[in-house]
Amino acid sequence: MEYKPIVGTENPTYGISNPVFGLPAGHAPAMFAPPAADGPSAPPAGMFDNMPGYEGTLAGGGGGYVPPPAPAFPVPEPQPQPDQPSWNIPSITEDTARDAFALFASSKCCYSSAPAKDGVITNMEAFNTYRYRLETFTESRSTEWNHEPYHGQPVDAYAQPPPGPWDIPAQSPSFFVDGKQKIKVPYTSSVKSCHVCVGMGRKPCKDCAGAGNKVCWVCNGSGYRHGDDRCHHCSGRGRENCSHCQGQGSRQCDTCHGKQQLLVYINLTVKWSNNSDDYVVEQCSGLQLDNLSKVSGKELFRDSQYMLYPVLGFPDPAVAQAAQRLVREHQAKFSHAARILQQRQTIELIPVTKVTYTWKGNSHIYFVYGNEFKVNADNYPATCCCSIL
Repeated sequence: MEYKPIVGTENPTYGISNPVFGLPAGHAPAMFAPPAADGPSAPPAGMFDNMPGYEGTLAGGGGGYVPPPAPAFPVPEPQPQPDQPSWNIPSITEDTARDAFALFASSKCCYSSAPAKDGVITNMEAFNTYRYRLETFTESRSTEWNHEPYHGQPVDAYAQPPPGPWDIPAQSPSFFVDGKQKIKVPYTSSVKSCHVCVGMGRKPCKDCAGAGNKVCWVCNGSGYRHGDDRCHHCSGRGRENCSHCQGQGSRQCDTCHGKQQLLVYINLTVKWSNNSDDYVVEQCSGLQLDNLSKVSGKELFRDSQYMLYPVLGFPDPAVAQAAQRLVREHQAKFSHAARILQQRQTIELIPVTKVTYTWKGNSHIYFVYGNEFKVNADNYPATCCCSIL
């Protein structure tokens, strides 16, 4: 992909739409990964082993991620492009550096403003610092059993073969925005007795072990208090009705809500994820790279397509090498477990200025970096210990 600078607010290199997005996956039986361990409770094993298109894929109540269909169109081969001219970082002025330093000192309760106010700048050195970012927007699909209390919902299992996991339409969010959607798979709903209460609608009360009453907490089961005084709390019985089940010895089943039956169906979970990786060129200024993750730079290049090719012809070879590595890693990592919908690569130029100044006869340095003019001064020469009395 040819490297081109961005002019103004326009984005002439923004690429084509995904030719695969929205196409049906065909009619081949779905393949599944090993069952997930944290899926919802399932009906007894073997109950739905013959569900068309899902045979044996949901055993044990789990399910799993569904591999995406193969791309419908081959990706064209990249063509080499000529080298592009180099870019230079415009130096910031001394006034900008001094104002940023003063703002930094004022934001620290233990920093004196004297170095920022009285220090004399003796040298300013700018560094070319590029940040390459690759984003891969993917869609993954997984299936699992789900159930809900049955109160007359439509039952459609075996009315016709259910659609495959990748044949079911889903409302995708905007590119590079995470999202999730759960969809009930059509023609998979059946009514079954509740597997938790065995179709009874109620379960023995755990608080009274099904007895409906418990030992009176006032008289501790004796029926008397203070000698021959009958316990008024339990009327001398020594036991009291269980407040959790109102003396019935059982409680409504939390799974079927007392309906005795469940509507059991296959749930499809569609997940959209924006997977991002950065590479920052070492600028040899002494400023730690971690600081640069908190600032923005001037965007020089942007390319967004269904499948990307690494940047070609960029003047810094480290950026080109990082692009080749990350594009290769992303396509290998995400193309098997998910469907790649769109990729985006950007290159930012992050300004970093190393400022040398003198204060009280000693030389010190600080850094001004990013569009935000953030300051890093690890060895600030005038600090104090603050305490609250």
